[in-house]
Amino acid sequence: MKPGRMKAFLLGIAILVCNAAAADDTLLDYVLDACEADLQQYCSQVTPGEGRLLYCVAAHEDKISGQCSYALFSAAVLLEQLADFIVEVAASCETEIETLCGEVELGEGRILACLEEHEAELGEACKSVIAETARE
Repeated sequence: MKPGRMKAFLLGIAILVCNAAAADDTLLDYVLDACEADLQQYCSQVTPGEGRLLYCVAAHEDKISGQCSYALFSAAVLLEQLADFIVEVAASCETEIETLCGEVELGEGRILACLEEHEAELGEACKSVIAETARE
């Protein structure tokens, strides 16, 4: 896979993960619920968007509650695990992505869906990393 396409693929997956978390109201809601009092106390004057609330919380990190701190840590760990998975899939399935899914438009999980559609044609390394992650 060309380096530019690989970066775009990884970025697309990362955006998909963040959008999925927001759309499903799971990870985002978890953090917002846990940090609600802190956001109200320290960041109520901040306009949400473009990471401004996160920057505000970071600016007050010495004052935020343990509950909020833990939620932010948990979310960061989860996102790091997802990013690691994306890198593993991209590396292990590079040939399959290029040959089987090269014409698929990036974003919204289309590459992963394509890999799933071609499961029988995937190499062992690609199958293995996808199966390993599914077990976790």
